[in-house]
Amino acid sequence: MSPTEPEGVPGRSTTRRWRNVRLRTLLIWLAVVPTVAMGTQVTVSADRLLEQSAQLRSDVEAAERIGAPLYTLMVDMQAERTATAAQWAGTEGAEGELRVRRAATDSAAAEFGGLADDPSRSFTEVTRQLEKLAAYRQRADTRSGAADSTLAYYSDVIGKVIQVYQQEFSHAEDAELAQASRPVVSMLQATEMVAREDTVLALAGPSGELSFVGYDQFVSSLGAQRYLHEALIVPHLAAGDERFYERVVGSADWQTKTRIENAVLSGHKDTVSGIRVPAEVGGWKSAHANFSVQMTTLNIDLARSVLARGEAKAAQLQTEVAWLIAGSGGGLLAVVIVVVFTTRSVLRRLRELHERTVTVAEETLPDVVARLQRGQTVDPEALPAVSGDRDEVGRISDAFARAVAVSVDGHRRLAAERHGFGLFASGIASRTGNLVSRQLSLTEDLQDTFGHDEALLAQLMRSDQLTVGMRRQIENLLILAGGEVPDPHTEPMRVADLLREAAAEVEDFRRIERQALDETSVEPSAISQISHLLAELLDNATRFSPPRSKVVIRAELVADGLTVEIEDRGPRVSPERYEEMNGRLHQAPPYSVLAQNAHRLGLFVVGHLADQLGATVTLRRSVYGGTCAVVVLPAELLLPTRGETPPEPARHEPLVPAPAAEPDTAAADTAAADTASADSAADVPAEAGCAADAPAPSDPGGPVPAGDREPEPVAHTSAGLPSRRTKTPRPVPAAAPAAVAVVRQAATAAPARPALPERVPQTHLADQLRAPHAPETKVPQDTATPEEVADAWADYEQGTQTVEEELRRDQA
Repeated sequence: MSPTEPEGVPGRSTTRRWRNVRLRTLLIWLAVVPTVAMGTQVTVSADRLLEQSAQLRSDVEAAERIGAPLYTLMVDMQAERTATAAQWAGTEGAEGELRVRRAATDSAAAEFGGLADDPSRSFTEVTRQLEKLAAYRQRADTRSGAADSTLAYYSDVIGKVIQVYQQEFSHAEDAELAQASRPVVSMLQATEMVAREDTVLALAGPSGELSFVGYDQFVSSLGAQRYLHEALIVPHLAAGDERFYERVVGSADWQTKTRIENAVLSGHKDTVSGIRVPAEVGGWKSAHANFSVQMTTLNIDLARSVLARGEAKAAQLQTEVAWLIAGSGGGLLAVVIVVVFTTRSVLRRLRELHERTVTVAEETLPDVVARLQRGQTVDPEALPAVSGDRDEVGRISDAFARAVAVSVDGHRRLAAERHGFGLFASGIASRTGNLVSRQLSLTEDLQDTFGHDEALLAQLMRSDQLTVGMRRQIENLLILAGGEVPDPHTEPMRVADLLREAAAEVEDFRRIERQALDETSVEPSAISQISHLLAELLDNATRFSPPRSKVVIRAELVADGLTVEIEDRGPRVSPERYEEMNGRLHQAPPYSVLAQNAHRLGLFVVGHLADQLGATVTLRRSVYGGTCAVVVLPAELLLPTRGETPPEPARHEPLVPAPAAEPDTAAADTAAADTASADSAADVPAEAGCAADAPAPSDPGGPVPAGDREPEPVAHTSAGLPSRRTKTPRPVPAAAPAAVAVVRQAATAAPARPALPERVPQTHLADQLRAPHAPETKVPQDTATPEEVADAWADYEQGTQTVEEELRRDQA
């Protein structure tokens, strides 16, 4: 990482990565994390409970295995201590009793030593103290030292045994077992206190005297055992154990014990050497022998009760572990099921929302926008409605429905504004078109009035052409605004006349050569639209081609209808540029695109008209390097021409003024001369089409003399100018000898020009099959003035520069 990189970039990258995580993954993690946490908790809890259960079972097993020998050792040590004290005091028969007790102690110690082999248990201290037993017995036998120190050894060993019991039965991990085991240890301690009282009284011997230390031990033992019974044993006994304890305490032997203890406390006498106990002490031994057995039974029952509770508790812990695992497994399964169903439900709703959104965005909304742009109404049920759901998916759906409603309202307002602007523009175009029509009528009147003045007539023709161009631009505005071009035609029009009418709309119409079929006509309702479409393409072809080159327009019948090809010799255009222009022809642009291309609206007008007519227009490169525009009109717009003879070869003629009605004027002479030249030029071979192999149609019967051909009728004004928009096309009959004679006389009266070379059919045949043909003549030179040539070249250069500037702008 660069040292100059901001510190916040990694955080934003992490946030972006988290945002890119799929919702399904997030929902799965939402279920996995709690499940893993719950499973871990259950595992830990089950492990702890199983460990506690195993510990309890281990304690119970150890208590059952060690508890009885340990208790036996404690009781035998207590009896040996009492017998040792009696022997020390010189009691009769104490030696025999001592030997018996020592034998019992040795047996218990041997049994305990064989079982206490677990180093983890607290048996070490007891074993270590038992190793000193022989030495203290020897001291007792030889009476070396004080009796208190020897008896204290026995008390110490018994205390260690009680500590082992306390550790084994405490169960600090379980409060219930700790509470149940408390009376067991307290009962052992109370028994030890009573045994110490017995030892102290035995040490008094036959003399009945105690040392001050011995008396203090008796008093402290008495106080301790009474406190243990009252505070730590009775309150914690179970109901059954409490009843048994009450029977023991209420027995005569226990009452004798209590009476002797009270007598020692209150009836003793102080002497010089110690304390003299009362005579009632003589009944202590028999009473102690009786109630000690009952207390031993109670201790054993309490210990067994604790062990039983420990076993039950261990079993209960195992049951709890089983229930915990089963419950947790069931809970986890329920969580998984809920998460799966929830995830599938959420994803299903989101998928349905996505599908509805895509459908609305790709199908419904474009259709609604298209209907609004066409001025049609929109059914509200076709749009998504606000459902009012309060969950998150419902809110998203409602938000999208509101967004769609706002978008549709915006498009509705835009469509209304577009429609209003279209009406506004149509109104202006209609009023301006009326003014232009009035101006054209005025120009025709001026041509009729001043037709004898050649210079003025030329200027009027120039003004007429400019006015026609203005009218076409106004009609372009009307078309783009959504209006329709007024069509005054009521009768079908031949294709040749239609091409002538389209060429008459172009300013430089003299450069246009036409090739058309006479046996096909066009529906009256489509004449104006087709004528305007072809006029735009012809104007574009003449504007962006060299001024001395020809623009050829040809029409032929094809399988899909009628194809019209317009070919020029303009500059080369790249394939990308052709693709862009064809895109404009095949798609109606919005106003924003029209505004950006206000300097080149002709293609948009052509595309709009083609869409209305159901025609297709395609631009492509010509074999001569220029551009070829191919227009395919559907067959529904065509009609066979009524009263036509079998079709003749296609005529190739430029659009020029026809001869005037008054042959005696100068203008008429000039027009007649031009007509003769045009008639001669009609036999010039046509240019090849967009495809190099397109042959020109010919008559298989042989050449037809120029004088026998029927001239194409051309609509003119009264001054001899070609009409720009024929209001009522006149059908030409198949045979009109009188009209032909009149035309021939006019052609004879006019000064004839040299005949142009005539195309002779069948020239490709062998010599034996060739037909004679008229001799070829030289083509007359162009009579254009230098000013006209300079103006034409200037227009060509301006058009070329405009194309280059558009190409540079598009590439930038």
